[in-house]
Amino acid sequence: MAAPEWATREPCLMGIDEAGRGPVLGPMVYGCMYCARSYHDTLATLKFADSKTLKEEQREELFESLKDNSSIGWEVDVICPKELSAKMLKRSKVNLNEISHNSAMGLVKRALDMGVLLAEVYIDTVGDPEKYRIKLTEKFPGIKFVVAKKADSLFPVVSGASIVAKVTRDRALRKWAFDETAQNMHMNTGSGYPGDPATKQWLEDHKHPIFGFPTLVRFSWGTCKPFFNNAVEVTWESDEVEEDAGGNGSCKRQVKLSSLGFSGFKRKSEEIESSGKGRCKFFQARKLELNRRFQ
Repeated sequence: MAAPEWATREPCLMGIDEAGRGPVLGPMVYGCMYCARSYHDTLATLKFADSKTLKEEQREELFESLKDNSSIGWEVDVICPKELSAKMLKRSKVNLNEISHNSAMGLVKRALDMGVLLAEVYIDTVGDPEKYRIKLTEKFPGIKFVVAKKADSLFPVVSGASIVAKVTRDRALRKWAFDETAQNMHMNTGSGYPGDPATKQWLEDHKHPIFGFPTLVRFSWGTCKPFFNNAVEVTWESDEVEEDAGGNGSCKRQVKLSSLGFSGFKRKSEEIESSGKGRCKFFQARKLELNRRFQ
């Protein structure tokens, strides 16, 4: 996708903000808005404000107005709950701050790849503002970065970005289509925040003793764990091999899910993995080996 012509000819400002960092339900959305530096004074008159201070109808109206404004460009990065949980629970864990930083940097790169002449970028901070600024500057030398707490209430270009992110997330939730086919599923989720009684009730209504929650849920959130104190115990056949007491053979060890947590278990050695010893009979019979390229 190409940038608007004006964005490739004039130095531009960009604002970046997120929506949905805290909820246990739904995607986290990063949004950006950019305009020519010469348009900044006009931008300040368009009544953009921190999306959290606006009613839903006001946010929708402002979003439609910025979409129709030929002097403004915008982009979003929608990070689904399944992706958030997978990254936060993988062996080499990626925490939420790093996910946020990567999303923001991805939006900057996307704009640059489109040909936008970015001169200044304003971002609502995640973590220490100065460390974040240094990280961004090292990644994109030549661009001035301003990282601040509550940037969405300080800079109109970030206020606009917060509206882009918030409206995109709200629409995604309103139009959410469940992958699951269970009956009696609904979207009366409350705010989606862990402390909301309506959200807690929704989690209670939609838990499954074996399969957990629908993919709307960020199952890496600590909020989810108490709901499965009485869940069905699952036992998996381990890839690990234990020598028997006499040293004349080996036996497969059963691994309980509760002993693994959400993050899986440690393998014993590469030799065991590559030889297939102790692996499930399905893999042994087919002489299938572990391909580390796809881990």
